[in-house]
Amino acid sequence: MSGTKVLDINALAHVLRAGNRAALARAITLIESRRADHQAAARDLVQALLADTGKAFRVGITGSPGVGKSTTIDALGMYLIEHGHKVAVLAVDPSSARTGGSILGDKTRMARLSASEQAYIRPSPSSGTLGGVAAKTREAMLLCEAAGFDVVLVETVGIGQSETAVADMTDFFLALMLPGAGDELQGIKKGLVELADMIAINKADGDNLKRANLAAADYRSALHILAPRSQHWHPPVETYSALTGAGIDKLWQKIVEHRTAMNASSEFTARRREQQVKWMWSMLEQRIMARLRSDPAIRARVKKTEAEVADGRISPAVAAEQIAELLR
Repeated sequence: MSGTKVLDINALAHVLRAGNRAALARAITLIESRRADHQAAARDLVQALLADTGKAFRVGITGSPGVGKSTTIDALGMYLIEHGHKVAVLAVDPSSARTGGSILGDKTRMARLSASEQAYIRPSPSSGTLGGVAAKTREAMLLCEAAGFDVVLVETVGIGQSETAVADMTDFFLALMLPGAGDELQGIKKGLVELADMIAINKADGDNLKRANLAAADYRSALHILAPRSQHWHPPVETYSALTGAGIDKLWQKIVEHRTAMNASSEFTARRREQQVKWMWSMLEQRIMARLRSDPAIRARVKKTEAEVADGRISPAVAAEQIAELLR
């Protein structure tokens, strides 16, 4: 890389550390770029900023459509800003390549937060693969931390695997539920509750209050049966209203209590270390896949091997070995 480019990266890192929002946006655009020179510059940038990262609260938030995720993030974000925090919101949406994602709608539903100078909202890149989106979100999280955001809320817009990916990159995973939505324990079946560090029942207001409390009691009973993610933390079940703001303070209080418990047991550091290594392997897999797709000679050979597997002429195991040989 030329000296000019190194200087540019150093200058960008310097301005970003000062909390410049335009620099942060430019840096995230750089890490999302697929151009080889941009990717190399992005690696240098993240490396240069590494010492300025890692101090934020990283909170994953999930919930089915209609649960009020955006309204919750808006209310929680504003509560945090009022208490002196700077909040970044990142979305993990593997479906955005097909649907265009929902972040524009989210921004209108996060009206107060998107207007605040103390908040930064960024959609996931439309890369179409969960691994790619998750890796870019991890890097975006580090950039937000370096820019002085001390709370990063990572919203999973997709379903299934995206929830696991977000749980793997955050310190605290919050699952939002609705009162009286038919089967109260729908989340148990999806395995979502097993990932959650807290379950929060939204819309606990007005006529819904009684149903929200009943739903909370059901979830508490169910959680007694499941093995918690950590022996040092038993996931609480809280009720709140994103609309009125009632109970939002309790949600944050539990997140802080969780951080204290994890730090006291050294589990916080262990989990962060594990996340870093997982991230490395995830990025390595992407680099290998990118090489398979970008080298024309390799791509042609892979295509031919694919056809041979589809026709039953060679086994998938032999094909995988042949493709691995191409990378040597």
